[in-house]
Amino acid sequence: MSKTERTRAHIIASTAAIFNKKGYAGTSITDMTKATQLTSGSIYGNFANKEEVALAAFDYNLANFRRLVQLEVNKCTTTKDKLYMYIQAYHSSANLKFPEGGCPMQNALVDADDTFEALRKKAAEGIMLWKKDLVTVIQQGIKEGVFRPETKAEKTALHIIALSEFGFLMYSVSRSRKQSDEMLEIAMEVAKSIVRD
Repeated sequence: MSKTERTRAHIIASTAAIFNKKGYAGTSITDMTKATQLTSGSIYGNFANKEEVALAAFDYNLANFRRLVQLEVNKCTTTKDKLYMYIQAYHSSANLKFPEGGCPMQNALVDADDTFEALRKKAAEGIMLWKKDLVTVIQQGIKEGVFRPETKAEKTALHIIALSEFGFLMYSVSRSRKQSDEMLEIAMEVAKSIVRD
């Protein structure tokens, strides 16, 4: 990596947690200079503006979020276990070190609604990637005869995402993993309901 690339990577990695916790509007240049130990001139010498840093930070958070889950899913040997892991990975018992601040997609969608269209689009794309992951594994399970043939893959995937995201929201409200875990347990019931007897 060139010096410029290293500096950009440092800025992104150093500010990612702040943007995920405080949001775009809540993150100040002071927050960014404190986190990076760089001057504002150095930051804006590498990025056009705060928006550009926020978008790069979101990409960083989402990539880490997805990578942690995928690493766990890849350890599974059956389609059924892979689907379960797409849910179980978010449960407190999995003890995965997700980006500080919680789900980057939910945070960005709330933060960007009607004010930061580029960020909203990135968050929406993240949700669609999650849905695609779930649909792919459900369709594979149907093909293998593991899941019920009448299963509607897209509806099931959306049901699981809705419950999981509501779990993240409950954690944001209560700061209690108990309530978010309960929502994930309901999502697991949805997953188990499509398994053939």
